[in-house]
Amino acid sequence: MADPRVLHVITDPRARGAQRLARDLHRELLRRGQPSELAALHPHPDAAPDAAVPVLGPSRHHPATLRALRTLAARADVVVAHGSSTLQACALGLFAARTPFVYVNIGDPRHWTADPLRRLRVGALLHRAAAVAAISPHAVDVLRTRFRLPARRLHTLPNARPADRFRPAADPAAKAAARTELGLPADVPLIAWVGALSPEKRPDLALAAHALLPPDVHLALAGEGPLRAALAPGPRTHLLGPLDDPAPLYRAADLLLLTSDSEGVPGVLIEAALAALPAVATDVGWVADVVRPGEGGLLVPPGDPAALAGALRTLLTTDRTPYATAARSHALAHFDLAAVTTAWQHLLREVARTRERAA
Repeated sequence: MADPRVLHVITDPRARGAQRLARDLHRELLRRGQPSELAALHPHPDAAPDAAVPVLGPSRHHPATLRALRTLAARADVVVAHGSSTLQACALGLFAARTPFVYVNIGDPRHWTADPLRRLRVGALLHRAAAVAAISPHAVDVLRTRFRLPARRLHTLPNARPADRFRPAADPAAKAAARTELGLPADVPLIAWVGALSPEKRPDLALAAHALLPPDVHLALAGEGPLRAALAPGPRTHLLGPLDDPAPLYRAADLLLLTSDSEGVPGVLIEAALAALPAVATDVGWVADVVRPGEGGLLVPPGDPAALAGALRTLLTTDRTPYATAARSHALAHFDLAAVTTAWQHLLREVARTRERAA
């Protein structure tokens, strides 16, 4: 059969988290000649104007949004719902429709279904998906046991980024140029933190760990979110705001710091690893899929600024070349978008064939 027509559904037009993977996968499918569309459920005030991503309605579950979703899905052979906010919209909007949907689980289901009632509701929605793609084999195990999903409908498809977009700094001059581009100081140790300034990402923990480091170490935070006003950065802390392209920050930095209380397989860790940037991260979700302890970086328990500072100090005072080499090699082998897209094409064909047989 011909490659199926695909509709990717994201929560809003921002380029972060599940939305970033959806955008990259959509572009790669188009590059390969496969029909692909991308649509957002609702607008977001922080999103940059992007005419290439149509918005379906005023909110994620508004009747007008669900009607527009159903109309757009009728032109596709398979719908891909990226992230938890799209699950209910696709389960409701495509109920009894001919177009099947694949749900992409990017986070840790144990975190976002801790409440028993939410767990029951999410389980019922998951059972409406033709397939569920999880970004780690550990997540597949959780989905199977927690929601009693059939093994045949569960697939491991890693989070991914295009390797050519996140190249390492070629030499010290490239690192210096990246710092100049971002307005960062030249000859100081620099730690990068990239993510939403939201409670689960714990930017406050990054500031607390940074305060325990020597006075010449600087911290650059890239992102926006509800905690922005509450953060009290010092003179060695740089709030860069949201970056359309974080690659220059990875080239500028000496280390990446991730302080989250909950994660799946974070895209920022993949991006940093592809850029040969070692990481210090909290050991939550499936972070260890990317940061193998002692190889591509160091992992510490969540919520412990002293442990984070200790790990950062260790990497700042040692030869980071072996860590950088191991991080990039592992990311190229497991999280390069090219190989992951090929796996996605196999799954999309399988789901489309199932639809044809049922017709």
